[in-house]
Amino acid sequence: MLSEGKKIPAFSAPDETGKVRNLADLSGPKGLVLYFYPKDNTPGCTLEAQGFRDHLAEFKRRGFAVAGVSKDSQASHCSFIETQGLTFPLLSDPEGKLCEAFGAWGEKKNYGKTYLGIIRSTFIIGAGGKVLKAYTKVSAKGHVEKVLADLA
Repeated sequence: MLSEGKKIPAFSAPDETGKVRNLADLSGPKGLVLYFYPKDNTPGCTLEAQGFRDHLAEFKRRGFAVAGVSKDSQASHCSFIETQGLTFPLLSDPEGKLCEAFGAWGEKKNYGKTYLGIIRSTFIIGAGGKVLKAYTKVSAKGHVEKVLADLA
């Protein structure tokens, strides 16, 4: 997992429209809040996306843009954006390269089973490309408010 103070790896990934995006494309004046989530249209991921949607104006006032990342397809992202009224980009990482580069891919446990998957994580990335704050093993409920509080 990338830790605070570390420079993020250079990345590019397609958004829901197929446009290839990178840090410079996505960032606000002060940086980017990049969050990794397991799957479109699941309860926890929907709750988290709604939180970012509902507080997006506050992130923008603080100079930060928001983008989400999952392994879902662009078509799935389009449906998720439309259904939830999201107004920020979702990056498609079907091979998991971006997830791995940020350390958001690893072993998970659910109902006694162990498997590999996306570890719900969020990174506040400064304009210079360094991690200002890293959140690992995030709980969807209340997470967005915690990120906003840390940006205050």
